[in-house]
Amino acid sequence: MSVTAPLGFRAAGVAAGIKSGGARDLALVVNDGPSRAAAGVFTANRVQAAPVLWSRQVLTGGRVRAVVLNSGGANACTGPEGFQDSHATAEKVAAVLADSAGEIAVCSTGLIGERLPMDVLLPGVETAAAQLSRDGGLAAADAIRTTDTVSKISFRRAGGYMVGGMAKGAGMLAPALATMLCVITTDAELTSEELDATLRRATATTFDRLDADGCMSTNDTVLLLASGAAGVKPDLAEFEQKVTEVCADLARQLLVDAEGATKAIAIEVVGAASEDDAVKVGRAVSRSNLLKCAIHGEDPNWGRVLAAVGTTDAVFEPDRLNVAINGIWICRAGAVGDDRDKVDMRPRDVTITIDLSAGPHTATVHTTDLTAAYVHENSAYSS
Repeated sequence: MSVTAPLGFRAAGVAAGIKSGGARDLALVVNDGPSRAAAGVFTANRVQAAPVLWSRQVLTGGRVRAVVLNSGGANACTGPEGFQDSHATAEKVAAVLADSAGEIAVCSTGLIGERLPMDVLLPGVETAAAQLSRDGGLAAADAIRTTDTVSKISFRRAGGYMVGGMAKGAGMLAPALATMLCVITTDAELTSEELDATLRRATATTFDRLDADGCMSTNDTVLLLASGAAGVKPDLAEFEQKVTEVCADLARQLLVDAEGATKAIAIEVVGAASEDDAVKVGRAVSRSNLLKCAIHGEDPNWGRVLAAVGTTDAVFEPDRLNVAINGIWICRAGAVGDDRDKVDMRPRDVTITIDLSAGPHTATVHTTDLTAAYVHENSAYSS
């Protein structure tokens, strides 16, 4: 159950020939309505791929009939010709659906700086359109994978409607949006304004707090589409909860499939003067390569935590900082706490709790360890 779990959606995933080896590399998700309300959030990187620029324009209208996604090439840093390729892709989808290119979103993922092979991509759109079905969600999720080892899907049921989603991402995981492509669907009745507000709040506490390697992509896209096919106008608070649950589930799947990772690290910041401070501290700790190496080596090195906290301008007093790793408070009042030998570092999940002792606010940022496998995979990515 994925993007086609809600009523009103069909999908397909095919091997168009963009990737070598015959793997699926092109996905199509179609909203059959009756509504076409949609919202999207995109990368905060100032260098933005052509499909991001195209889809931003589409989303200004608040309506999306279909999303076409390809892996095997990011279509980023490809100049005016790359934007023309995104436009041509949307035009092709519109032609096979007898619709308007102005309501076709385009997403791409893969290597930066190379044009897409349009001679195979455009025929692939026709192939995907011919295979559209309510059972096509899993194939679509498979087709958007790059270095992902598994497909990422999620869904939730609510009062008479459903929310479904698929995502890809295993490297360059950092805000905004964790360097990913994600399509979320619902058969509830909502306006584009309601979808936009919901999506921004949901991503702010899920994808935006996933920071595996500190690298921000050029292609991040998260789309939320509503078909209205269930005929249900949802309670907005409940709907936001379900969308957030789907986003959180997908973010967790991205984390555990991160390139080369052996540990999934949750950095819980408590006692902060503001939520911004809590996020800032969590982010700084998540990006400490020294700490990430220590966690990989199963070394509960709290000194590296404090060193990272100290690089921020968050409100705290150094002699009031407390740090726990997997529930053992090995740093108290900015100095040695409980015996570090009590910390069990064997589990894959590691929780680092940082108490700033400065206020009532909290936030959690998720990251991974730094491994030789991560370095190996990314040293040979383009070759």
